[in-house]
Amino acid sequence: MNLRDQFDVPAPAIVLAEGEFGKTGGKTANGVVLHSDVFDARAVVDADTAGESPTDVLSNSDAPDVPIVETVADALEAAPEAEALVIGVAPAGGDLPDAWVSDIEDAIRAGCDVVSGLHVFLSERERWRALADEHGARLFDVRKPPGEADLRVGDGSVDAVEADVVLTLGTDCAVGKRTTTFELYRAAREAGLDAGWVATGQTGIMVGAHEGAVIDRVPADFTAGVVEDMVKAVGADHDLVFVEGQASLTHRAYSGVTLSILHGAWPDAVVLADDPDRTDRTHFESFRIDGVDHERRLIEDLSDAAVAGVSTWGDAATERERLGLPAANVYDDGGPEELLAAVRERLDADAPAADESGVTGR
Repeated sequence: MNLRDQFDVPAPAIVLAEGEFGKTGGKTANGVVLHSDVFDARAVVDADTAGESPTDVLSNSDAPDVPIVETVADALEAAPEAEALVIGVAPAGGDLPDAWVSDIEDAIRAGCDVVSGLHVFLSERERWRALADEHGARLFDVRKPPGEADLRVGDGSVDAVEADVVLTLGTDCAVGKRTTTFELYRAAREAGLDAGWVATGQTGIMVGAHEGAVIDRVPADFTAGVVEDMVKAVGADHDLVFVEGQASLTHRAYSGVTLSILHGAWPDAVVLADDPDRTDRTHFESFRIDGVDHERRLIEDLSDAAVAGVSTWGDAATERERLGLPAANVYDDGGPEELLAAVRERLDADAPAADESGVTGR
């Protein structure tokens, strides 16, 4: 899915982050408010933080100065120009909370399109389709997987992509893979490079990836093929493709998704996201994190790519010395540029030599 093609970007939007703004459970809402190229957040709905500033809630000075309010009705009053409601939280249990129904109805009746990250698909429920049709609104379910006609197994055709492909992987879930991917993409664009990016989760799609699919909703046999097709599509239009990874190869619950993305993207270089202070896996306290060294060995054993650097939550200088790898914190000033420099150095080092005709290949 490419939401860039569906809106006159950036579209003024209300972000629904009820109960989770600034928390891990609201990472989609947080990402849309901070980074989206598709949506310009004009108000945030979260009763828990209503009246506060997004700058304070997100601990980020780049956050927009927009109101945080208790209801969508309040948000529509504060931002009557809003064209979309972005549902940036996927509650435990997967279904639509009853408390949100009136909020979504208010948005649709105001003519707002609804961009949903819920596990349930509003576009497949008659009541929501009928209400949207009545008020000229559209329903986008970003978790909906590609149709059967678009599914295939991986076949290695991504090898023919002439663009350089850089994949962000991690040592755990919720460790900054999407943020790192976006910050690398933004730094590359600001450096004048012809870059695009691929999302493999809902937040990246809402933020504005050039291609995206929620890979954990794709049947297992076809995940690598879906990633291949997205990388090929973006690589056809850009010289450099950044790909968002999911989970980690050492995560017993989710490693199948991680490996499919690694093999589908078949990258030229990998960036590894890590929180050096984390010892137990998020939501899986019985699982220990294996660390950068083990993750790096697996990545390099299971692909042709080398780890170019580490996107760390810690002190970059400390992590460079500890790991013996380039490291940068993308949350620090200059961090994305430092990490991009490490990536470009690795790509240059691994670039194949031209043959006698002057042609190089991936």
